[in-house]
Amino acid sequence: MRKGIQGWLRRGGATMAVLLAAVPAFSADTAAPSPLTREPVGGVSLAEWTARWWRWADGQGGAPYLDPDGRVCDVGQEGPVWNLAGTNGRFRPHRECVVPAGKYLLLPIINMAHFQVDERVTCKELQAGAAVNNDYLISAVVLLDGQPLGDMRRHRVRSEGCFRMDADDEHSRLAAADGYWVMLKPLPPGRHTLSVGANYGVPDGGAYSRMRQSFEYVLHVGGRTQVVSRGQPTMPVAAP
Repeated sequence: MRKGIQGWLRRGGATMAVLLAAVPAFSADTAAPSPLTREPVGGVSLAEWTARWWRWADGQGGAPYLDPDGRVCDVGQEGPVWNLAGTNGRFRPHRECVVPAGKYLLLPIINMAHFQVDERVTCKELQAGAAVNNDYLISAVVLLDGQPLGDMRRHRVRSEGCFRMDADDEHSRLAAADGYWVMLKPLPPGRHTLSVGANYGVPDGGAYSRMRQSFEYVLHVGGRTQVVSRGQPTMPVAAP
């Protein structure tokens, strides 16, 4: 990954833990306004946008979070919010994307979703399954153009109850989501970087209990501003 996020993560040692208290949060006294918002976008709440994000990712067969370099970042994008993707926790991508001007950006920092595989599994049980790792966040840092976006512990978002993976099919899979997300206001035209590092640390272990996220986006808002030549990494084939 790039120097910026590595610098923050190295301060916490090999486990990627960082001192979150050392990351300044935006406040009313901050000279520059926060680039983040928790207000509804297009009349839709942040929690509902995260549910739509899971539908988007699932609808592309998981390709967004397996993308090594940004080759599929424009797939399935529509509406006022542009979806960014994390990873399956097994690689560290560097992605470059051209984003239309005026788009909000939904960024998953680290998160989980639980899907109903048996109708006897209740919504409450799905919510509990999605929450367990997120109750044990060790670290989470997001840098925008090299500057930290504040204390990510304040940005936990749970889905509003449970949701159908196909919004138009009441018999489609039921799911619940929980995790850490930020919604960025539209960025000024030009080149921007988003760097993310986060990890869980569930004491009792279990699936994804030690999951890590480490990825970076270079966003060319309103059109490509710089062509960067890179080798093409191999697309990971392991499913999350």
